[in-house]
Amino acid sequence: MNRDLVLQVEGLSVAFDGFKAVDDLTLYVDEDEIRAVIGPNGAGKTTLLDLISGKTRPTGGRVTFKGMEITGRKEHEIVNTGVGRKFQTPSVYESLTVFENLEMAYAGARTWLSAYLFKRTPAIVSRVEEVAKLVYLEDMLDEPAENLSHGQKQWLEIGSLVMQEPKLMLLDEPVAGMSVNERERTAELLQQLCKGRAVIVVEHDMQFVRRIAHQVTVMHQGKILAEGKMDSVQNNQHVIDVYLGH
Repeated sequence: MNRDLVLQVEGLSVAFDGFKAVDDLTLYVDEDEIRAVIGPNGAGKTTLLDLISGKTRPTGGRVTFKGMEITGRKEHEIVNTGVGRKFQTPSVYESLTVFENLEMAYAGARTWLSAYLFKRTPAIVSRVEEVAKLVYLEDMLDEPAENLSHGQKQWLEIGSLVMQEPKLMLLDEPVAGMSVNERERTAELLQQLCKGRAVIVVEHDMQFVRRIAHQVTVMHQGKILAEGKMDSVQNNQHVIDVYLGH
């Protein structure tokens, strides 16, 4: 086994009322890798993230994270192993400031007891400021999250994930609704975030995928249709026929 392998998905399947949303899928992701998962609507991309993160239980196969099998575990248990998930729509605490949103996600406050005993220390303040700078929000720390633009809310949610110090980040359409400039800055952000961890990105923006992805996995009807570098995938006739040509 590759000791730098962060994620092993082997023979993973799930069916809903007889429909196989993910069908015998196998995927391996290394440390320091950004893996883009692309494909037409209904291909099973978000369902794959649901299975990895524990939101959905598989009907077959297994998921191994850093050598530990996490198949079928509850969501919070998987989070505690070091897997972080960002959904399509930004989910932030609108009435709290940027600082408070990041502080609430601090990795040391995961249990009810640690949350109850939680105190703001210089180390926590320093970590919040460090992450805020990373996600371009260092000048917005005292702003309520409701005052942020859509793109800034996306960055805040990514920052909240970083506060949890995950070794695997699952990002579902992180640049949806962003301006061209915000997308470029997000690409730069993800290239920083993959250092020392793995990042899986589900995305439809092919220019963004080309900018960030080390490897691209194309899904179709719950299966892997193609896999490889972006140039190879874009020139694959099967991929053109079922996805890129439309």
